[in-house]
Amino acid sequence: MREYLLTLFVAAAVTYLLTGAVRRFAIAAGAMPEIRARDVHKEPTPRLGGLAMFGGLCAGLLVARHLPVLAEVFTASTDVQALLSGCALISVLGVIDDKWGVDAIIKLLGQALAAGVMVWQGIVILWLPIPGYGTVGLPPTQGALLTIAIVVITINAVNFVDGLDGLAAGMVCIAALAFFGYSYRLWFGYGISAAAAPTLFTALLVGMCIGFLPHNLHPARIFMGDSGSMLIGLMLAAAAVTVTGRIDPASIAAQNDGSMSFTTHKLVPVYIPLVLPFAVLVVPLMDLLMAVGRRGWAGRSPFAADKGHLHHRLLEIGHSHSRAVLIMYFWSGLIASFTVLISVRPERRPIVYAGLGLIAVGLVVLMLPRFKPHVPTEIHGVVPPRYRRLGRRKSAANEPGPRIVPGESDGVRLNGATAAPGPQSSQEPQDPSPPADLPAGWGARKGDRGL
Repeated sequence: MREYLLTLFVAAAVTYLLTGAVRRFAIAAGAMPEIRARDVHKEPTPRLGGLAMFGGLCAGLLVARHLPVLAEVFTASTDVQALLSGCALISVLGVIDDKWGVDAIIKLLGQALAAGVMVWQGIVILWLPIPGYGTVGLPPTQGALLTIAIVVITINAVNFVDGLDGLAAGMVCIAALAFFGYSYRLWFGYGISAAAAPTLFTALLVGMCIGFLPHNLHPARIFMGDSGSMLIGLMLAAAAVTVTGRIDPASIAAQNDGSMSFTTHKLVPVYIPLVLPFAVLVVPLMDLLMAVGRRGWAGRSPFAADKGHLHHRLLEIGHSHSRAVLIMYFWSGLIASFTVLISVRPERRPIVYAGLGLIAVGLVVLMLPRFKPHVPTEIHGVVPPRYRRLGRRKSAANEPGPRIVPGESDGVRLNGATAAPGPQSSQEPQDPSPPADLPAGWGARKGDRGL
């Protein structure tokens, strides 16, 4: 676990540090598209945030390559090389789209090409575990087509949900955390080596999202753009494929006296192809299906942008930007936790139930648009102003402000700042009008002449 935490921290730190430099580069390169009708931000914001996330991915892989346990992932299979190749291709496609724009069909073909490169290098579904029946092997062609379809669907689901500040990065981070916990247990709990690669992939994905979120939370200083949303969608799909199509239920049944019922219980999330990743991404996937159906019913292209997504509807009913994002977070966390609960032992389920209850309560509270949470006055200095109690603001507003008397050295307020006080003088302020004994044409100041 320590090696995973180190890798996660490196990916987060590098992503965080690179994002500022990428933001300056995006501004200089002009990667700041004009505001569209469906956008909710008020001013042009630089994109290309996916470049920083790709840098965090490369740094995390470089560190993992030299760690004792994680080094086995690089030598046991070509999954890491396949992931890096696919991520490089999808990042190039995303950068081109962020800067110049790419037609929807060309973008779809590029996503399929990146998925095909990963399939060619070994990330492919080999068989499907079916409950009560065992494993069903897939011919190479069917396995390749199914893998490409899953990757493309996941990429577009994440891309469609990237409509509010911090929304896509936070939801993918929650999904990756749930998937990390499940795959880590398969590897170290049951010795399934096929789960080693997805465990590393999801740890890196969590680090990349955590490192990017401080720059992307509302109000965002930079957007991840398609270069980021397609990158994290591809990584999540790659992790799902590597664990789903490589697990043999017989290997777990052999460790439990051949009990297929126990094995069935443990492998429920991966019986139907990619149930676990689809479950933790159920909110963006539902948004994707609704968008396609809505646009098709209206006679428009499924790729035509609009303002009918779930996050847009949350804004329309009165939720603020930040609260709409939190509601989507809570929904994702609730569904992801429930999915992982299926594989948890009965004696440990009360802890998960307690967590699910807290998430549900938080979701109910957030769904009330008029509810405004406040924090104790002792920590007002470390929270945003919107969470401070109104009573303190009113009392501060009723206090009389400092009274500036002419001739005193209190300074002059300019745009909220106070100018440095000048030298004090004991003389009374003088009348700026010219003395009566001056000849006509002389100004009020010494040396000024009228024209």
